[in-house]
Amino acid sequence: MTITRSMVRSAVAAYLDHTPDERGRLARLLAALETSADLTCRTEYQGHVTCGAVVLDSGGQVLHIHHNALDRWLLPGGHLESSDESLPGAALREVGEETGIAASLLTPLDGVETVPFDVDVHPIPANPAKDEAAHWHFDLRYAFRIDSVPEVRLQPEEVSRFGWLDLESVPSPQIRAKLGQIARRA
Repeated sequence: MTITRSMVRSAVAAYLDHTPDERGRLARLLAALETSADLTCRTEYQGHVTCGAVVLDSGGQVLHIHHNALDRWLLPGGHLESSDESLPGAALREVGEETGIAASLLTPLDGVETVPFDVDVHPIPANPAKDEAAHWHFDLRYAFRIDSVPEVRLQPEEVSRFGWLDLESVPSPQIRAKLGQIARRA
């Protein structure tokens, strides 16, 4: 089964049920969901859905990869594929592709097993080498725990390094804030 517009709409609605104050930050995604654009297709340059993973180790550090094309530290993640059956499954697939960490080693974070932990809307610059116009990513991020970290095997075409970042080093302010709330509750 392929990811559908309805699945994306449901995931975003569930996310906003938990975080209604983020509606304004997601205005571009919400507007795109009202169009007929295929937001599951990576060649939809109005914007398209991607899935990322917030992977926490037993010490509370967050897995990041250094993305070659963007030259930035990011959460593992990427485009949807026709073989993806669920949005969290797409995030798990991307972790496996980019780091070699098997989905079976990751456990969904309590309370957000099927709801995105975070949703981010961010611009992607044009990439002439791939003949891609500038566009937007609507990144649905799912959270997972890992108890024991195996050897990491990077996908060298896309990823040059990986690291486990302390909460204060996580680049995303939204992720830092949400993880901080979890830490305060623990």
